[in-house]
Amino acid sequence: MYNVSFNMLNNHHDAEDVLQVSFAKAFNHIEDFNYSSTFGAWLKRIVINNTINLLKSKKVHFTEQPDLKAEEPIIVQPKEEKYPYTIEEVKKGIADLPNGYRIVLTLYLIEGYDHTEIADILNVSVSTSKTQYSRARKKLQEILKNY
Repeated sequence: MYNVSFNMLNNHHDAEDVLQVSFAKAFNHIEDFNYSSTFGAWLKRIVINNTINLLKSKKVHFTEQPDLKAEEPIIVQPKEEKYPYTIEEVKKGIADLPNGYRIVLTLYLIEGYDHTEIADILNVSVSTSKTQYSRARKKLQEILKNY
């Protein structure tokens, strides 16, 4: 749960605060858990919602954009029989992304949400989610090239 929050916030102290609030909220509202999903999924949703609330309070904005063409995958070309970037470099690159880009990229690639779910979580349109993801991917590639 810490990683979920930290990957979106890129701040250890804020991620710890979100976890504390989330666990307290889950404990205080345990009677609302209805077993329609696993407890872990329910708790993860609380953590994501609290993380999004913190980001909104810090005024992270997402720009509305028209629909994009089909998504292009991030292509990592082999270099000397290994990938050109280490896991640490990719993590650092993601951490260096602007907040809006990092949030959408994290929810899509790491947490496995689709764009409809991300749009619902962030209260934006599906096209905004796709645009933010596409821009995040391109920005991440630029960042990684500089390493």
